[in-house]
Amino acid sequence: MNQPAAFNRRATLGYLAAAAALVLARPAGANTPVPDSLKFTVPGSPGGGYDQTARTLAKALQAAARIRNVSFENKNGAGGTLGLAQFVNGSAGEAGALCVMGAIMVTGVVQNKPPVTLAQTTPVARLFTEYNVIAVRKDAPWRSMAELLQAFKAEPTRITWGGGSKGSVDHIGISQLAAATGVPLNRLNYIPFGGGGEVVAATLGGHVSAITGGYAELASYVKSGQFRVLAVGAPQRLKGIDAPTLKELGLDLEIGNWRGVVAAGGLSPAQQQAWVSAIEQAVRTPVWQDALLANHWTPSLLTGAAFGHFIDSEHARLRAMLVRAGLL
Repeated sequence: MNQPAAFNRRATLGYLAAAAALVLARPAGANTPVPDSLKFTVPGSPGGGYDQTARTLAKALQAAARIRNVSFENKNGAGGTLGLAQFVNGSAGEAGALCVMGAIMVTGVVQNKPPVTLAQTTPVARLFTEYNVIAVRKDAPWRSMAELLQAFKAEPTRITWGGGSKGSVDHIGISQLAAATGVPLNRLNYIPFGGGGEVVAATLGGHVSAITGGYAELASYVKSGQFRVLAVGAPQRLKGIDAPTLKELGLDLEIGNWRGVVAAGGLSPAQQQAWVSAIEQAVRTPVWQDALLANHWTPSLLTGAAFGHFIDSEHARLRAMLVRAGLL
């Protein structure tokens, strides 16, 4: 039996409206593919936190079938601003380029005032927050964080703290720790390092009393028994790490670093959204979810323009922290 013409017109119009709604609901750029080959700039040394983040994300993007090939360029120095300059100058308008970054790079920009800044990139996503741990080598005389702090307060300059570059989240955190325990900042003996591998070697060699950094960089040494974790800078204990928080020790203090990725400057909104969509798919893969658990990374996904606004706010927040810590 034939349907009335009015019914057919209504059905057609309803179908077209539904299709239009689906198109409007789909994120801009969802159909814009990211390039098959990715060039990843890593503004830190191999094996460090930036390097781990970039390589894990690249595997997740491959697992999500969003990219096929990837290459990595490590450029360490100046709180990540040397790598940022290389990325901005060498990748402008290049759709297949990403740079890993984080709070440490923001402090590097604030401190060093380089001619190239994050404003010359395209914000893509904040990925996670990594809270710091404080650890000592296995033969260190301090069996607990309380013992280490007691020795620190008694003879501050005899305790050497090792971590990331000057003005990094590591440095700010230990400066705040000194202030919270009543140690003058001019007596803090903090040794900055350009990469995670360097500070680990210095600590294992006995040149550093205590090391601070993300758990992922120290995990293999903790598991092998070479390091003992004395405290964590998280708001609550981290599952799988048998160590108290600084707050449990009576210090109203958190030490943590977020990490994210930016694309090259000059990309179109559709190209930006293509990377956002690819990242959103990558972080749902087992590759990424397993890495979150193994590295004690706390997911904190924020994408696109919202991430750009967050970066702007971090400049103000971290600048204020540097001033309070006497580092700026």
